[in-house]
Amino acid sequence: MTGWLDGKRALVAGAGSGIGRAVLSAFQAEGAQVAALEIDQIKAERVAADLPGTVISHGDATVMADARAAVDRATEAFGGLDILVNCVGIFDFYRGLADISEDQLDAAFDEMFAVNVKSQLVTVRAALPELRRAGGSVVLTVSTSGFYPGRGGILYVASKFAVRGCVIALAHELAPGVRVNGVAPGGTLGTELTGPRSMGLDQQVLGTTAGREEDLRRRTPLRVALSGEDHAGSYVFLASDRARGITGTVVHSDGGVGIT
Repeated sequence: MTGWLDGKRALVAGAGSGIGRAVLSAFQAEGAQVAALEIDQIKAERVAADLPGTVISHGDATVMADARAAVDRATEAFGGLDILVNCVGIFDFYRGLADISEDQLDAAFDEMFAVNVKSQLVTVRAALPELRRAGGSVVLTVSTSGFYPGRGGILYVASKFAVRGCVIALAHELAPGVRVNGVAPGGTLGTELTGPRSMGLDQQVLGTTAGREEDLRRRTPLRVALSGEDHAGSYVFLASDRARGITGTVVHSDGGVGIT
């Protein structure tokens, strides 16, 4: 038997930890040549040590020049690019609108939407010529927060609704040459997701929240606390030729939150 991604060439943005790191590993295990774009130098070095053969680019996925450089490095190494995945994101730790001061709102909005939404568009735009040439596919990271309230604060929920829009709008725009889908993970164990610097949350880490595993189990009908590895299979499927007839779709890897 062959891997689901044999012969594929993939770039994963936000690949240094959490879901992105699990996706990178799963893609490599399924036969893909993999490249990573990561803003954190320490995480980038950790990926290089743990996954030999990965083409590493240290840069910011919200900056076009950095995204293009990552695409160029992957293309030079692999001879092209078939798959783009974006797992870049920050979290607002359930802050409601009333929790955000008036003088903080502009900067907090700009930072949240730049990281969670603009990065998706920047990376797709940077990779688009190569993806069109290869007849490739894109997998963006949505969230249960993009479908149900209470899974994040106002800015995070709004940003993930926007990523839903990116999935369907890009799928429509780029068909038939490039498929675009999304994965909507639920809460994830071991995530290193931090918050906006503009809100003073950049040192807070979601995965270290006390009692997180039990809380995740309690909130899902399947009573599961999912890891990045649990979510990675959905990305593998959507990026593979087994999903060649699927575009504009979001797979819900969330333990059944939608049936509560």
